[in-house]
Amino acid sequence: MKKMTRLLSLILCMVMVTTMLSACAKKEETVDSKPQDSAAPTTAATATAAPTQAAEPAEKIQLTLGIWPEDTLTADIEMHQGYVKTFNATHPNVEVVPAYYKYATDTFVPLAESGNLPVIFETWYTEPQKLINGNFVADITDILNEYGWTDKINPSIRELLSKDGRIYGIPRDGYALGLMINVELFEQAGLVDAEGYPIYPKTWAELAETAKKIKDATGAAGFCLLAHDNAGGWHFTNIAWAFGATFTTEENGKFVANVDSPEAIAAMEYVKSLRWDYDVLTPDPTSEGWASGFANLGTGAAAMYIGANDAVNQPTQVNGLPVDKLAMAALPAGPNGLQFSLSGGTPYMFSKNATPDQIRAALDYLEVMGKAPVVTDDAIAGMRADAQNRVNNGVPVIQRFPCWVDQDILNAENDILKEFGNVDSKLYQSYFDILKVDGNLRLEEPGSAQDLYAELTKVLQAVVTDKNADVAVLMKTADQNYQSILDNTVNK
Repeated sequence: MKKMTRLLSLILCMVMVTTMLSACAKKEETVDSKPQDSAAPTTAATATAAPTQAAEPAEKIQLTLGIWPEDTLTADIEMHQGYVKTFNATHPNVEVVPAYYKYATDTFVPLAESGNLPVIFETWYTEPQKLINGNFVADITDILNEYGWTDKINPSIRELLSKDGRIYGIPRDGYALGLMINVELFEQAGLVDAEGYPIYPKTWAELAETAKKIKDATGAAGFCLLAHDNAGGWHFTNIAWAFGATFTTEENGKFVANVDSPEAIAAMEYVKSLRWDYDVLTPDPTSEGWASGFANLGTGAAAMYIGANDAVNQPTQVNGLPVDKLAMAALPAGPNGLQFSLSGGTPYMFSKNATPDQIRAALDYLEVMGKAPVVTDDAIAGMRADAQNRVNNGVPVIQRFPCWVDQDILNAENDILKEFGNVDSKLYQSYFDILKVDGNLRLEEPGSAQDLYAELTKVLQAVVTDKNADVAVLMKTADQNYQSILDNTVNK
């Protein structure tokens, strides 16, 4: 019964987020019809919420920030240094310690068990229940109630971060997968319309043909497929959904693997054809992970890649693609017209060893960043600094995926978009339009998604390295392995 309730809450999440996206879209119709004009928001009018900083304790506090930018993002680091200055003006007793941490399933538990997790860190929406059940993260319910933030979180996202009515995290943002496009390569291949917009593929069959035309015309890979780690399986599930696959079902309160369905096998056969029939992939997909995919797209080594709205800085700022040469389209439809966008996101969570005062300090720092559900002068300044940093570094400033339900927050974000929007919104129109379609957003598979991804990646590695790989046999083995994992770790 508990698993059925969880599944129903996931379904509710899709409905609610879709509704929110539709509402936001209505507010932004006049903004999205053309490149944005500069028009500064009226800060005084939007700064309606009271500052949330709690009274400062006398003792010194050390705040280790696992959300600090990685060393290569120097402009982002400078922005955070500005945040620290603003933060310390009202929190002089808090020592902010940069502690960049990228969540990984193989490093998290040792860090947590040794007590070396930063106070605040980011993870994925597939992970909170595992971290809560493992007693690795702090219960922040009472502090959120104290701050008045609890009811401002999208209820469906709050459910993902909760157990037994207690809350263990807050959202950073959300995402939905789409098809990222290197416009320069489409231009070189003559695949643009009369107005210069890329003629993107509407179906997976069209994607294969489009990728072939680009490969023949430019020599670059038409499509970057991941087959190095779990990210490969993650992307593949979205492709397979379009073929009609469902990887996990539920029977009598227990999860059942469905990896070797005819639909899933057909999707894997399609991927195999991209390698051996069309020859449109990068030279070695087994070396391609999340970061290298963006590198291929940004540097012009690949024309198309599955990516999300929260990572548009990767091909641009990180890998050099001009801000006006990135586009995003809806992920293609499958053979029977099915079309889905895998939806997830990034929450902030807190070490179980963090003290209440450290957690309060972390929440106050998020306000300075403009990542909190408040509209204060500091929050607006943080939003504007983030947007200006994006403009300065050639990162598209586009609408955010809604994680908060507070209208003042949504209005403030819309004002920021009006002021700092730096790209032609038509380059993203297909992507955002599909997210408003009923039933398009689909959450990651229930059960144990990361383990499912690992099993699927093994199959991907086989089919892109062996022309004679038997897809049906490989998928049956993956199904058996995944069922064993479910029975040993979830169906207890």
